[in-house]
Amino acid sequence: MGYNKYGLYHDDLYYETPEVEEAVRRLPREIQDARVYRIQRAFQLSISHSLLPKEEWTKFEDDLNNRYLQKYIDEVKNEKKERDLWAKMH
Repeated sequence: MGYNKYGLYHDDLYYETPEVEEAVRRLPREIQDARVYRIQRAFQLSISHSLLPKEEWTKFEDDLNNRYLQKYIDEVKNEKKERDLWAKMH
């Protein structure tokens, strides 16, 4: 998809649904900060119609090892299912 040329990880690309917003809120602060930095840098690069130097592109292996958000999204979705089920029962 080319996001690696902007220094982004796969998990930086999630659409900001309420579940994703809550998952991001639950991330440790240093991961949140790194995510914001990558997204802002990618936005600036996009505006200037440029890419990172090739040596700074996200490597495939690094991207696979930095799937940092999915477990939090799953946690949020499971909690929502539990709340909905609890609400139906009462």
